Amino acid sequence: MNPQLCPRSMSEPFPWFGIDIGGTLVKLVYFEPLEFSDEEESKLTLIRRYLTGQTAYGDVGVRDVHLELRNIRLGGRQGTMHFIRFPTSAMNVFLELVESKGFHSLAPHIHATGGGAYKFESEFMQRLNLPMHKHDELDTLIRGIHFIDAVSPLKECFYLKNSQESDTCEKEAFNFTNPYPYLVANVGSGVSFLAVRSPTDFQRVWGTSLGGGTFLGLCCLLTGCETFEQALELASRGDNTKVDKLVRDIYGGDYSRFNLSGDIVASSFGHMHQSDRRESITPCDLARATLVTITYNLGSIAMMCAKSEKMERVVFVGNFLRINCIAMRMLAYAMEFWSGGKVKALFLEHEGYFGAVGCMLKLVESMEESEKADDEQLC
Repeated sequence: MNPQLCPRSMSEPFPWFGIDIGGTLVKLVYFEPLEFSDEEESKLTLIRRYLTGQTAYGDVGVRDVHLELRNIRLGGRQGTMHFIRFPTSAMNVFLELVESKGFHSLAPHIHATGGGAYKFESEFMQRLNLPMHKHDELDTLIRGIHFIDAVSPLKECFYLKNSQESDTCEKEAFNFTNPYPYLVANVGSGVSFLAVRSPTDFQRVWGTSLGGGTFLGLCCLLTGCETFEQALELASRGDNTKVDKLVRDIYGGDYSRFNLSGDIVASSFGHMHQSDRRESITPCDLARATLVTITYNLGSIAMMCAKSEKMERVVFVGNFLRINCIAMRMLAYAMEFWSGGKVKALFLEHEGYFGAVGCMLKLVESMEESEKADDEQLC
């Protein structure tokens, strides 16, 4: 048999990365093969020593070990998918690290998405001589969602049962095998809403500038916190009713004509024009009120989009929901309340990593196209 005509494994050299550079957070996905050639081993040893051998990188970089996907198949190879994140504000530190460790010499290019793929493209080229293959954010997001749901053993998609009760609220797995049509609320620094009718039929139908970046920015301004984690910790100990004006503060109780409970927020930060109220609140109360304001605004827009597009499932993704059980519970309750139980809020375990995963799938797709072209030339 002519060896040139024998089937070949994917020719793209390891390492395989996908990166999503958002306005607030960078998400990096790395695929580590279980078996590799002698030529690949030297490269992978360097990465293993630093990247997969640790769970934290400096003060801000984190590898989310609990999201790791083992023994999955990608591009004809069996391996493990790793998930790493760090603030976009630390991009300069990241580039210095890549340069100092020589990681940039291990790959001929990188597949990227997000606004930062455009913002930082010249720096990747000038400092690392690493070209970027840029991909559409919406395409990579949808591809990533369906790939992870198909290969993840974590019961990727879930909804919240008893969302109004913190003590009894629990996750319930949702079968995402055939979810169409559905709405995606991609909650990053800002928010985009996508109507998805099939794996290839989707479009952005709305957006808002009030997203995770707004929550973090306002919390830093109002409370003096420095990180998303600190903002959420403050919010978990706060009471937004000391800041927000409720229906009962206006009507003295429920507003029965419109079926509005007296506990519903009527005016976000509505008490803050009163000096005595301002003097009695804490940073925790302000953080909680900020979280409630952003989350209910997000839920309201999602509900209107779902109604407009005639969809009964809303999938909330993005790093705003990472370790953010409060927001997930509020969104689940809001969707159920506003729709009379007709619209269900769904969530995904891998939250903000789908764009980066989609980029890796683009890498695999480019390899397959290259292999096909080579085979056609041989014929």
